[in-house]
Amino acid sequence: MSLGIAFKGPEGIVLAADSRVTLTAQQPGANTVLPAYFDNATKLLKIKGQDFVGAVTYGRGALGETQPRTAHSYISEFEQELAAEVGEENRLSVEEFASKLSGFFLRQWKNTVSPNTHANDTMIFLVGGYDEGAAYGRVFEVVIPVKPTPTEFNVGNDFGITWGGQKEIAGRLIHGYDPTLEQLMKTHVKMNAAQTKNFREKVLPSLQVSIPYPFLPLQDCVDLAIFLVKATATIQKWMVGVRGVGGAIDVATITRTEGFHAVQEKQVEGERFES
Repeated sequence: MSLGIAFKGPEGIVLAADSRVTLTAQQPGANTVLPAYFDNATKLLKIKGQDFVGAVTYGRGALGETQPRTAHSYISEFEQELAAEVGEENRLSVEEFASKLSGFFLRQWKNTVSPNTHANDTMIFLVGGYDEGAAYGRVFEVVIPVKPTPTEFNVGNDFGITWGGQKEIAGRLIHGYDPTLEQLMKTHVKMNAAQTKNFREKVLPSLQVSIPYPFLPLQDCVDLAIFLVKATATIQKWMVGVRGVGGAIDVATITRTEGFHAVQEKQVEGERFES
């Protein structure tokens, strides 16, 4: 579940994610499945030695059937492997980094997850960053285990938001409709191919909020990413169903000059006392 965002703006990349992990367990002696929520997971990933890239993860929260581990718990091992393979000072392109990250987690998946796992049960990474000397950032998606080859979004001087997980609320706010609308129209209205194409190209774009992505300053990109995660978490408080977005919102920017910078990031703390 959760909500992960990679926002490509003209001044930099914004990565944002909530902190909730949702587990389900069947109540002993009953058919009732109970969700359990943990709000301190780290889904914003920074890799030592690769200062101009980062990632957010969503979907499956952990790998392993009997001893589950989150994606974040594997990062130190990935860092060691990457340093041994390419060196600590060698800067990878965003696509190369996405491929290395994908290959590492694909191996972890094959070693720890049952081959009978449902095809929709995937661990997804949005990777963002800057190639050396490039004017604009790049955003890639990798889907473990079904689409491990990185897919690029907003190529070149195209700007906008890539998101995943529980994206229904964000889709309604920005695009003006739930992401499942097109499939619902195909199923229940029985549109032919030409009608479906016309609906996608002529009707749906008219519902979108008019946001000039190519002109947004980096601060506005940060504010919008935080708003989408917070709005989803807030409205889920009143919804019936899996409330998969919650906890602190971790946010980082990546720019061509400064690289990865944590804008807001939860910290491990001890007990707080009121004086």
